[in-house]
Amino acid sequence: MIKKIVIATVVMFLAAQSIAQYSWDNLPTAVEPTFKKDTFSIVGFGAKADGLTLNTKSINDAITACHKNGGGVVLIPTGFWLTGPLVMQSNVNLHISKAAILQFSDDFNQYHLVKGNWEGSIQMRNQSPISGDQLENIAITGKGVVDGNGDVWRMVGKDRLTENEWKKKLASGGLVSADGKLWYPSAKTKKAHEEKLNGVITEGKTVKDFEAIKDYLRPNLIVFSNCKKVLLEDVTFQNSAAWCLHPLLCEDLTIRNVFVKNPAYAQNGDGVDIESCKNVLVEGCKFDVGDDGICIKSGKDEAGRKRGKPAENIVIRNNAVYHAHGGFVIGSEMSGGAKNIFVYDCIFMGTDKGLRFKTARGRGGIVENIYCKNIFMKDIVQEAVYFDMYYFTTPPKAGEKIEMPIATEATPQFQNFKIENIVCDGAGKAIFIRGLPEMSVKNISLTNIVIKSMLGVEIMEAEGINLKNIKIQGSKAGSLIYVENSNRISFDSINYSDTNVFLTVSGERSKAIKLSNTDMTKAKTKTLFTNDATVSAVEMK
Repeated sequence: MIKKIVIATVVMFLAAQSIAQYSWDNLPTAVEPTFKKDTFSIVGFGAKADGLTLNTKSINDAITACHKNGGGVVLIPTGFWLTGPLVMQSNVNLHISKAAILQFSDDFNQYHLVKGNWEGSIQMRNQSPISGDQLENIAITGKGVVDGNGDVWRMVGKDRLTENEWKKKLASGGLVSADGKLWYPSAKTKKAHEEKLNGVITEGKTVKDFEAIKDYLRPNLIVFSNCKKVLLEDVTFQNSAAWCLHPLLCEDLTIRNVFVKNPAYAQNGDGVDIESCKNVLVEGCKFDVGDDGICIKSGKDEAGRKRGKPAENIVIRNNAVYHAHGGFVIGSEMSGGAKNIFVYDCIFMGTDKGLRFKTARGRGGIVENIYCKNIFMKDIVQEAVYFDMYYFTTPPKAGEKIEMPIATEATPQFQNFKIENIVCDGAGKAIFIRGLPEMSVKNISLTNIVIKSMLGVEIMEAEGINLKNIKIQGSKAGSLIYVENSNRISFDSINYSDTNVFLTVSGERSKAIKLSNTDMTKAKTKTLFTNDATVSAVEMK
């Protein structure tokens, strides 16, 4: 019996050590690739920088020669280089010189249909402009520009463009929807969109089955899958047809000092989607894109759970995100989980949301041990800090009686977040947290936060939420703080401008809400209780 107790104790200790492996004093690290100095200029393989010659074969030949030589640098010199898809190989550093543009062709026929990964599931896609699979020691570096020519791939609404931009789009060719509000680049794109067709691969389908909608299956600009020791540094990556940078199932990934740029109207125009990667550093980068800026993913629904590869051991620091749906984002495809992620010393300016964590029923997966500090935001359109487990689904209305669902492996979890030292000058809402009745958002600490916002704090279906040293200015409409069906919620040292109602508590399952070190006299009404919430749910000190 004693031996069993000792073994159990050792197992528990090792498990605890694993959980506590990383901290602010011991951050995860990524091993960077190294390369031979041998240089292979694409000019030596027949490439021409005239903007007219298609250099696909020349550049791929240079990559192959470099690889066969044991590796080194493939040089894209100063100039305008037109090309089709490029396939990376191990031990190759593709170096884009300063004042060099690597321009990908607008000819859809250059891109073959391939089995790819789109939004967390296996789908048919067009070949990515730059791709690599099961490689080691690879890089794209230099001060030049990689342009994916995404505008020729993506449909766009008239309301997203200026009048002159719309006229230019019409003059470029393509088709327009019956109501004249949507431009399509081709008949294949129009067919897929109007008939709601997609690239999902089902049993018995072949490449030929997707030819009729080929143009609709837009490629991500850079896709590296199952690669080790990957470096992206200094390059400007722009105008991707879909996601811009998509490392998938990679290990030891470094992204440093890159600029990722997409039009604001670029649907799915994410900056970087780090999916099921391990040991990652993203630092000194700038993102100005059409969808999420810096995003963490790990597969979608059952496919992601079966893959079972979390995004883990990630450091995000000293980055700036401008236009984007979210500054730093986890989800919504996070079914393989995410853990041990550190985000600090970042700025978000003009993003729709700041820190954005999103999921939904069916995803499954556990997102935990997430640490964010020293995040500075300005002009956030919606929420500065946002947790939502109803992404693209409809939540119940306040007070609506529902049958409590049962948690399953398909129930997602958000737990163990520590968010501190946040300043936001302008937001639609300060903080929004919404879990599921069957699975609360759990153990979230928010400390030392200053936010100027139109609305205050909203917490629903949550447990173990602690807010300390929070200052909210500008929120006068409605209730400064709204809590619904939540448990163990602590508010300590809340500073605010005048407001109508300080705290509204809703729902019979709300309890153990504690208020301390807070002056409530500036509120016209201190507390309101609705939808069967009771006064006993709140304790004031």
